[in-house]
Amino acid sequence: MAQPLAEVLTRLRVGNQNFIINFYQQHREHFTHWADLNHQLPASEAHALLRAVLLEFYDQVADGRLTKLPDDLRAHLYSMAYERLAAGKSAAVLPLAEAGRRQRLLMLFGYLGADCQKVLMYFYFRGYNFEKVAGKMGYANATVARLQKSSCLRTLYELVSRGPAQASGAAPADL
Repeated sequence: MAQPLAEVLTRLRVGNQNFIINFYQQHREHFTHWADLNHQLPASEAHALLRAVLLEFYDQVADGRLTKLPDDLRAHLYSMAYERLAAGKSAAVLPLAEAGRRQRLLMLFGYLGADCQKVLMYFYFRGYNFEKVAGKMGYANATVARLQKSSCLRTLYELVSRGPAQASGAAPADL
């Protein structure tokens, strides 16, 4: 790499994605070969997976979860891709009851307002702390973000507790 690692991280944190774009262009074919050889992925799916992994890596750098560049970035990104593929395979073999429960929860999640959905996604799926959630959502401070997350979670719990007939009868605008 021509750029020092600290400079790369600094540029990524301020939104400069040139490093990510260049990495994608330079390693796309090698990644495609790896994905085909190890996971029998067609080229289009391998490219999409690499893009998703690079975006996840960018998010980790931008929000401070990753504070130093790994010694072997390519190995780190391939490991992230492997984890995504393994998670996808394990999700495919969920017991029927669990798959139904998750599907219902996802449907009920759709009844929450857009702000609630964002807060819960940032906190639970992206791993943002309350300060980061507050910044992303435009809240005054971390306490407001914590209270909003709690309120949204309570609303989702109430939807789940109502039962399938009552919850599915509620219109998204009612919530």
